Amino acid sequence: MSRSLRRGVLAATVLTLSIATLSACGAGNDAQTLQVKPDNAATSVGDIKIQNASVVTQPDPNAQGPAVVTATVFNNGSKDQTLESIKVNGTNKEAKLAPAKGSGPIVVPAGGSIVIGGKGNASAVLNSGRESVKNGDAQPVTFDFSDAGKVSLRAFVVPAKSYFKDFGPSEMPSPSGSARPSGSASPSGSPSGAATPSG
Repeated sequence: MSRSLRRGVLAATVLTLSIATLSACGAGNDAQTLQVKPDNAATSVGDIKIQNASVVTQPDPNAQGPAVVTATVFNNGSKDQTLESIKVNGTNKEAKLAPAKGSGPIVVPAGGSIVIGGKGNASAVLNSGRESVKNGDAQPVTFDFSDAGKVSLRAFVVPAKSYFKDFGPSEMPSPSGSARPSGSASPSGSPSGAATPSG
């Protein structure tokens, strides 16, 4: 057998063994890959499932102002459910809720979902965010629904930077000083002589 043929057989054998070993990771109901848990706040109670829950604070760590709660809420039931409140546990803070359009309660449609936070979505605003939560914490938050009742989970507290920039509070604190110039820039003099041809 030639040397190149032996190398080809050896490479094929190594490849076959590595594929067989790697495919064992995804086999059956007890596969190791099924044990991987997502790195975001998620829970479900009855027909309600909440994913990607976060509390987004002001981008500047020294700024005072509102924070917002963001999440995606799924309703797997056959009946609409109303989100009645979102409370930050351990504080007396409750978010002010508003639907994506119009006024009234936030309704999670049967068999559907809603996004809370971000432009064009429903909103949940905590008026004094910095006093309630601290960046880097996993803050216990309770969502209260009309049928499912209270659904609690730990939401990550993050500043409105990077990925969370578009989900942060829309009301940013305004600077204390004004940046308007105080003087006027209009000319004060007028030409004194006239330029007429002499010849």
